[in-house]
Amino acid sequence: MQLAERTFIVTGGGSGLGAATARMLIDAGTRVTLVDHDADSVETQARALGESALAVTADVTREADGERAIAATRERFGAIHGLINCAGIAPAEKIHGKRGVHGLDSFRRVVDINLIGTFNLLRLAVAAMQDNPTEDDDFERGVVINTASVAAFEGQIGQAAYAASKAGVVGLTLPAARELAASGIRVMAIAPGIFDTAMMQDMPAEVRDGLNAKVPFPKRMGHAEEYAALVRQILENRYLNGEVIRLDGGIRMSAT
Repeated sequence: MQLAERTFIVTGGGSGLGAATARMLIDAGTRVTLVDHDADSVETQARALGESALAVTADVTREADGERAIAATRERFGAIHGLINCAGIAPAEKIHGKRGVHGLDSFRRVVDINLIGTFNLLRLAVAAMQDNPTEDDDFERGVVINTASVAAFEGQIGQAAYAASKAGVVGLTLPAARELAASGIRVMAIAPGIFDTAMMQDMPAEVRDGLNAKVPFPKRMGHAEEYAALVRQILENRYLNGEVIRLDGGIRMSAT
């Protein structure tokens, strides 16, 4: 996909991976709608990116909010060519630990945001992409990139809900790509390892150092800009489809 003059929606655009992805897209000459539940953060990010950025405060798990984000994007920019789903949460809770049994509501909330929210925006965005004219002889109309996690493959103790939700994103990738191929829409997923985002920055220094030591190379957390760089490669490399790409410095997570 040629990025210039195209329009993208980025969920979780108020911070972290989503904010870095939105900046990369704007720098590439695109128009971007940033979707986030945090009104202050998403509006601040959009203002910093200028006239080619639109902020939409929304809960990705709600059908009406997703429809509103799609409608606002089409009204402002006219079309939707890509969706990058970065919205997500990563709480830790044991199935049975010192605090008792794992809460059913907390498990459901993680799955709702990480998996249902991803699918909600995917289904609405691809419906809008059907109206796009195709690009050259490959007949491409759009691209969807979802965010999984290495926890989908190597979930740690305390990550039952998170790992299950991200495994769902992995499982969604191939059947979605197969179905949407007839419409000229590619579907990919990125499975990040340990990234230096807000949820990691709140950890004690000794915990962060221990996590860094587990990464084979380079021995550090990933940068949000490295995630954004992979998003760009996926968008521009049309032969990438139906795959989950690990972005993790070679780490394989231990049980704890």
